[in-house]
Order: sequence, then structure tokens, then C-alpha cells
Amino acid sequence: MVKVFYLILLNFIIFNFAYAKDISIGENLNLEFTCELEKKIVKNSEYNYKTFQAKDLNIKNLDSFQIYSNKPSTLMVNGLSKFFSQNSNFDVKIVNKDVVLFKAFNNEKTYSESAIITRKSGELIHEITKNINTENSEKDISIYICKNKSKNA
Repeated sequence: MVKVFYLILLNFIIFNFAYAKDISIGENLNLEFTCELEKKIVKNSEYNYKTFQAKDLNIKNLDSFQIYSNKPSTLMVNGLSKFFSQNSNFDVKIVNKDVVLFKAFNNEKTYSESAIITRKSGELIHEITKNINTENSEKDISIYICKNKSKNA
């Protein structure tokens, strides 16, 4: 599980730097997941990438995380965060048979959210970055295990 996590995280970082502003929707999807929080990694003024297990946190699981994509460029996400649910103008949209990756910024480019889900394993990594480009930047990285409620995985 740890090796898979680091592999996904490495892919996530590579996608962020190598495919910025990329739009590649290769699959039409209409998926719904239930996701259980495994752990959360926090980087802020108090913690420097400290890992918290789900049992130690008072955070709800995702009961209905939905992904809709339509070739060549439509991607909509609901249930992960209010920011994603209210935003369909993603800076990065990649959907293929293995992963769904998306990233968006606020208008001022001071806040971003990104997520990647592997369709085979159901692992979801959701990263929130606040105060981008400052010395006080903050990150919350949530790692979930998701089960597909849809019929067309």
C-alpha cells in the first residue's frame, strides 16, 4: 500500500509539472464513488508534513464523489469539495483508462486544489494548497480509498 501511495504521489507530481494547462479527456465517464479517509498529511505553521490517521481526525468520509467526463474537454466533479463542485474551469484535466487527474486555482492564484484517482485501485489523493507563492504556504493532503458505486468503471 505504501509503495502504491508513493507511486501515485510521484505520478501526481510529474503530471502537475509536466502537463500544466493540459486538457486530455480520453474517456467518457459517469462515475460515483464512496470514499473512506485513510490519512491526512498537513503542512502549515504548526506541522511540517505531519501524518494523521483517519481514526484520529473528526473528518467525514465522502458518501457521494462523482466524476463526469465527456470527450474532448468536459470534466465535472461533485462531492469532493465545494471548490471543485462550483468550478468547472480546471487548469488540468486528464482522464484516461487508468487515472483521472484535475487541478484548479482561484482567480487570484493564491489557492489551488488538485486530485488524482486511480480507477483500478480506487486510491484518491486530494491536495489543497493555500497561500501559494508565500513563505507561509499551507498544504492539506487527504488520502482516500474509494469504492465505485457506478456500473461503468
